[in-house]
Amino acid sequence: MEEIKNKERMKIQRQKMPEQDPLERATNFKEVNLGFTEELAKMEAMRCLQCPKPVCISGCPVGVKIDEFIGMVAHGDFLGAAAKLKEDNALPAICGRVCPQEDQCEIKCVTGKKNDPVAIGRLERFVADYEREHTGIRIPKVKPKTGKKVAIVGSGPAGLSCAGDLIQMGHDVTVFEALHEIGGVLVYGIPEFRLPKEIVKVEVDSLAKLGVEFKTNAVIGFSDTIDELMENGYDAVFIGVGAGLPNFMKIPGENLIAVYSANEFLTRVNLMKAYKFPEYDTPVFNCNDKNVAVFGGGNTAMDAVRTSKRLGAKNAYIIYRRSEVEMPARIEEVHHAKEEGIEFIILTNPLEFIGDEEDWLKAVKLQKMELGEPDDSGRRRPVPIEGSEYVMDIDMAVVAIGNGSNPIIQKTTPDLGFNKWGNIIADEATMKTSKKGVFAGGDIVTGGATVILAMGAGRIASAAIDEYLKNSSVW
Repeated sequence: MEEIKNKERMKIQRQKMPEQDPLERATNFKEVNLGFTEELAKMEAMRCLQCPKPVCISGCPVGVKIDEFIGMVAHGDFLGAAAKLKEDNALPAICGRVCPQEDQCEIKCVTGKKNDPVAIGRLERFVADYEREHTGIRIPKVKPKTGKKVAIVGSGPAGLSCAGDLIQMGHDVTVFEALHEIGGVLVYGIPEFRLPKEIVKVEVDSLAKLGVEFKTNAVIGFSDTIDELMENGYDAVFIGVGAGLPNFMKIPGENLIAVYSANEFLTRVNLMKAYKFPEYDTPVFNCNDKNVAVFGGGNTAMDAVRTSKRLGAKNAYIIYRRSEVEMPARIEEVHHAKEEGIEFIILTNPLEFIGDEEDWLKAVKLQKMELGEPDDSGRRRPVPIEGSEYVMDIDMAVVAIGNGSNPIIQKTTPDLGFNKWGNIIADEATMKTSKKGVFAGGDIVTGGATVILAMGAGRIASAAIDEYLKNSSVW
């Protein structure tokens, strides 16, 4: 490829990702974004200025060598780019789909100072997909066996990232998962139209080929405690169980039939394939021709409301107590939701769910809000408008206002330090906990965050665990 000057690179516009038509995709669970072609990927990669000091890397929680892999894409070396990516990211096909690059690596992109930033995440997805489709995922070399054993509790992004690093370092790794499928939030929380389960399966299979052992239906804290894992021969433990305990709004009527937590609703649909009923006999509320309201403004809320639309909802609403500007959801997810016909009711707060004589949900009492002074999160606090209450008919509600920490491990591991929110206390530099040989990372430490931040914690922990296994006496 003939080299072009940066002045010419700056003239190239950001390439648009091909997508399913909104009216068509709102009726199916196929992936919304269709991915770059080779030509689009090369053109987008040529927008990268190949900065001498690529500041975009500092925005990546796992430290991907962004300039190097994009340079390879620009020259058509897609497999070389895949190998470069996977030096730092064990799950590039996943991260390229669901990570908020716009708030991390892309926000630091120098091209973005005068133009749209380089589409780093979309190029990451393209490269990972190209490798999978053309050669299959190549298995990296593993160092000689050390004889050390590590238990990973939880198979979400933190656990998988940690496992991938440790197995390549030569340690024996066993991942324990409470559910019947590997992947954690990647399989139970994120819908098929954003992250196909087959993508997750291929990534997990590659770890299995490296030698990672997976054990499902293993609820650590019940089947075995952390102490029992260590008594049974594991030299170190990494806890990456996420934050899977749903929060509710604590308003009257939340116990009515057809009021779901986002966790339950999405788990039934995503992991248990209720969207394929009756092929998969998993019960879920029949949304067909019904009014569905989802409460919240994050990515999980968008996932839930867009899922209800695909299940046939006549009207699907996002009800959010702040303005759209304060929504934590990705801009792309909000945009896609609007294209698919989701109605946004903002600056509105639920006061009460109303049921019929058989305790089925039939309506919600709402109140209009206005924005006051910023709260601890930096967002302006919503303040009720007196006399603005009204009732809206709905048939199903999904509460998507975040999650807390499951208390099982806390109850069964008394010498492990937790904060007041039930999160494990871990050192940011090593992910080391108060218990010798035990490390933790991801949402169980930070509270609900992103896939890539959890993966970053897993990588930090893997390096620290490796050092601990080499010389545990100094820890």
